[in-house]
Amino acid sequence: MLIEFEHTVVKNARTTVLHGLDLTLSEARIAVVGPNGAGKSTFARLLNGLVLPSEGRVRVGGIDTREDVRAVRRRVGFVFQNPENQIVFPIVSEDMDFGLKRRVPDKQERRKRIDAQLDALGIGHLADRASHLLSGGERQLAALAAVLVTHPDLVVFDEPTTQLDLRNRNRVRDAIAGLDRQAVVVSHDLDLLVDFDRVLVVVDGRIAVDDAPAPALRWYREHCG
Repeated sequence: MLIEFEHTVVKNARTTVLHGLDLTLSEARIAVVGPNGAGKSTFARLLNGLVLPSEGRVRVGGIDTREDVRAVRRRVGFVFQNPENQIVFPIVSEDMDFGLKRRVPDKQERRKRIDAQLDALGIGHLADRASHLLSGGERQLAALAAVLVTHPDLVVFDEPTTQLDLRNRNRVRDAIAGLDRQAVVVSHDLDLLVDFDRVLVVVDGRIAVDDAPAPALRWYREHCG
């Protein structure tokens, strides 16, 4: 899916967060890295309308986020750094069912899709578990399952492995690697990104580097590490 930034500026009350972005993204795996406070999370939130441009435009699949943000959000799933920010219902399958209801009226069909999605991520046994009893990695995978079951064209991840131990980081990495759809991943976990198609390095609200993983991550380590 084509993602287009056209003279995109984001400002808040105190400062300019992103400065005049002009780029087009179409690759299957796109990574965004940069120092803390560089504007990475704001960049990610532009992709599904959680943040709207102060100036310029963002188009996702040809849809301007300022003109039809609901249509954009139907096509773009967002996985937050902290799954507590997106898990609403106490039981894993109930939380997934909530996001699916408007798309799939039949309850049995919804449950079939929920079970299939959980199985695909290797967490079918969590379907009827209480979300608050899950480990950090299990919660992150459950949050991802709730996004994927709605079949978005693009999945955006904002620091998906930051709060996880090594075992659960690997589980989330495997889940991202196995996705059959486009993904944009904001991360400090550089090992996660080595097989991606394209890496953007954001510094002070600007794209400092836009390249393949090896040269982009080398530049990041030398200048921002």
